[in-house]
Amino acid sequence: MSQKLSELIDLLKGHRVYIQTHNFPDPDAIASAYGLQVLLGKFKIKTVICHHGNIERAMTANMVSEFQIDMTADSELKYMTSEDYIITVDSQKGNANILDLIGNEVAVIDHHPVFCVVDDYKYRDIRMVGSCSTIIADYYRQYKIDMPSSVATALLYGLKCDTRDFTRGVTQLDVDIYSYLFPKADNRLIRHFQSGEIEYNELNAFVDSMRNIEVYDGVAFAFLNFYCTDAFIATISDFILNVDVVNFSVVYTRRNDGFKFSVRSEIEELNAGQIVSDALKDVGSGGGHKSMAGGYASESKILDISIDYNKVIQNLFLNIIDTIPHRGYTPRNEVPEDVEVKVEKVD
Repeated sequence: MSQKLSELIDLLKGHRVYIQTHNFPDPDAIASAYGLQVLLGKFKIKTVICHHGNIERAMTANMVSEFQIDMTADSELKYMTSEDYIITVDSQKGNANILDLIGNEVAVIDHHPVFCVVDDYKYRDIRMVGSCSTIIADYYRQYKIDMPSSVATALLYGLKCDTRDFTRGVTQLDVDIYSYLFPKADNRLIRHFQSGEIEYNELNAFVDSMRNIEVYDGVAFAFLNFYCTDAFIATISDFILNVDVVNFSVVYTRRNDGFKFSVRSEIEELNAGQIVSDALKDVGSGGGHKSMAGGYASESKILDISIDYNKVIQNLFLNIIDTIPHRGYTPRNEVPEDVEVKVEKVD
């Protein structure tokens, strides 16, 4: 689903251009936007990187500061008009994780499956690879464009983050790009960024989250009953997969008007992106990769079903998972009446 870079260059010339990441951008989104901004600058196309939400975690903020990446929050976009062009990176318009700005979304560069079909992009490069950083780096490699060390370092860090150090969603192109970026990048800086992946003030939150895990035949649910960032929800979801009795995790927390979800899977048959999309289709939206996904559900729709929102949420997911044959799981409708479905509390 990719197009030639020259088509993107021709499309953008003569326009004011914004590069928009998903809300609360993570290292892969920021690295992709930064790498694209530098690349387009080589063709005399000036861009502004924009986003909704904060740069939430210290390691991400350190990356932005180290490379002096100019990130503009949507609240500071004073001059954007409907005539301006937007390139969305690491997300697609129509998804719950990206704010609809006034500008014209003419291009998308992303590595997520398409759950919200949008046909009016003038340029589309969507590839099923481990990170969006991989796609941006591939532009430099294919077209033999000189890459600064800062860009190589950012892109390699984004690639490592989204593939969890090459343990999920990795394709041959990701491996090839790693080989391409490694000698150009400052790996000392990457080790520095990675050393701050868990912040000191998050330790108590980790302990509290572990007290709220319920496991149904390998499917873990954790409700985080405290304020936490989107990035922290994802970190907890990753962490829970390390529990020996867990192979699919659903982590969620309250927002002002709904619930934010992070979903992870390490079973081939359980496609996290498809499951969260199907589970939340009547109460919100979601999507992502086979191994990692996210979503959002409206509080009013969840509470319309029942006051016990934890049970509602668990059933939304388990009702989908019950229909998918996979190893080590007994569908609830096949359990004999005199046998109780096993629910484990993780201490």
